[in-house]
Amino acid sequence: MESVEANYQGVWGNRIGFGQRPVLLVIDFLKAYTIEGAPLYAPGVVKAVAETPSLLAAARMAGIPVIHTRILYLAENCADGGMWVKKSPVMKSMVIGNELAEFCEEVAPADGELVIVKQYASAFFGTSLASLLNTQGIDTVVMAGCSTSGCIRASAVDAVQNGFRTIVVRDCVGDRHPAPHNANLFDIDSKYGDVVSKEEAIAAIASAQQRGTTTVA
Repeated sequence: MESVEANYQGVWGNRIGFGQRPVLLVIDFLKAYTIEGAPLYAPGVVKAVAETPSLLAAARMAGIPVIHTRILYLAENCADGGMWVKKSPVMKSMVIGNELAEFCEEVAPADGELVIVKQYASAFFGTSLASLLNTQGIDTVVMAGCSTSGCIRASAVDAVQNGFRTIVVRDCVGDRHPAPHNANLFDIDSKYGDVVSKEEAIAAIASAQQRGTTTVA
């Protein structure tokens, strides 16, 4: 049987590249995924968190807007999580007052950086993110965060469906097991966006700064 790479070659995997006005979207880097023993603990996320401060620093230095997301349920018994919470009741830890719902300190939002609260996997579903990015003339969404097979994949699919160039930074996303992590990176890179190294993403961010396209009104 031919390899999956050979099977996809010439059909999937076109490169879309970076546009002129990127945003760095940091998705759900919450303590639920990094505290050992927690139900959602994911070693791959621990590694991704450790890789991300340099990406954040590059974006901040370049003046690239940075947006963070977090999952947070406000209704009684997490009813605002709808069917997703019924399918995945482990998400009920994402409530105010639970340490697991807080940001990891290493990649926490800086003063002035927007935090979008969501109740579902995609950063776009049920939020104002697409409208905000369109209003600001953003054409490229650079993604870090977790988990690769969940909120990263869902957000990547919605990003391309909303007309944005979608870039996932391989080193800065993680999951609880390598199998879904690698499979979903393969699918994203094949069909929805470009999966790139952190070095490539930082170089593109620096290039955007040099072009003078980073100012957001």
